[in-house]
Amino acid sequence: MSDLRERSTKKLAELKAYLEKKVVEDEEEIRTLRSFLEVIDLLLTERSYRRVEVPKTLVEDTKKQEVPPQSIRTISGVVLADMHVDGPNLRVVPGEGMKFDTNTPPFRPFLLGKVLEPMQKKDEEAVRKGGLSPDRVLSFDLDQQGNLLKQLRVKNYGDETRLSEIKNAVRWTFRKMYEKTVGT
Repeated sequence: MSDLRERSTKKLAELKAYLEKKVVEDEEEIRTLRSFLEVIDLLLTERSYRRVEVPKTLVEDTKKQEVPPQSIRTISGVVLADMHVDGPNLRVVPGEGMKFDTNTPPFRPFLLGKVLEPMQKKDEEAVRKGGLSPDRVLSFDLDQQGNLLKQLRVKNYGDETRLSEIKNAVRWTFRKMYEKTVGT
């Protein structure tokens, strides 16, 4: 009888190990699927955007008006940050209760290092070649309290294509940072 009990205990332990392994694999697959959904969400957002020709007088009037902030949300609807566009400038302010450490990847390596810094260098090169006025060079700065981001300011973002690229990069970065804070 004790031999039977020992074998059943061994089987239960094997079953438990199998289930734990399966749960880890399934959680990894769910994270991968969620990241695919985010990419699809970004692509759908980009492709659903339609450019409309607006008479120049209306364009000049709308530049004087403040554009309402655009929220960056998770797929489930949590507000991560608000993006404010004011003329040639963009501000990103973390949502209420959101604490984003500027050292959490992909903030510095991707958003600053692969998106904003190359844009700034490209503008500086255009100034050297005489194609851009020095006062039109993209610049950015962080308002922080310790390592916590209070706001990201981007000045002279450039044209609508660049603005869209920056917004998409900011959206992706903040979602990834949020995933890392929730996962811990």
